[in-house]
Amino acid sequence: MDALADCYRTHASLVRSYLRRFVPPQDVDDVTQVVFVEVWRSRDRFDPSRSLEAWLLGISRKRAVDHLRTRRPPTVPLEAAGDPAGHDGRADGDELADRDLIRRVLAALPAAQRQAIVLAYYGDLSQREISERLGVPLGTVKARTARGLHRLSRLLATA
Repeated sequence: MDALADCYRTHASLVRSYLRRFVPPQDVDDVTQVVFVEVWRSRDRFDPSRSLEAWLLGISRKRAVDHLRTRRPPTVPLEAAGDPAGHDGRADGDELADRDLIRRVLAALPAAQRQAIVLAYYGDLSQREISERLGVPLGTVKARTARGLHRLSRLLATA
């Protein structure tokens, strides 16, 4: 038992500083305690010809992972979350309505036109990259995009 006390006095600060990288600050001492309990239980598996620090940090990593797996992620009740804030800090319901309208109007486009527009604007691909991805000529991609945008503007004007 004296060997464990010596090990703790010598290496607890190393284990704590290592655990701080993985475990929330309020849990570091608890996980450190679990590490040294594990050290005591598995003392017969330690190979004295190898590094004690590496062995301790290996156990520390495993106990940190175990600790993080058993933690429940913090949640916020939906009522407390409130409405999403806009660019000026206030709720921006109009922006959400616009996104919904654009999704509905995009769904009304022919599949080829919708695909070209989605890859360009949401996929952030150039027309050449779209051509390569879809395996169609560049002119076809340009025509689909132009026709799709023209139809999209007409549909948005009537919506």
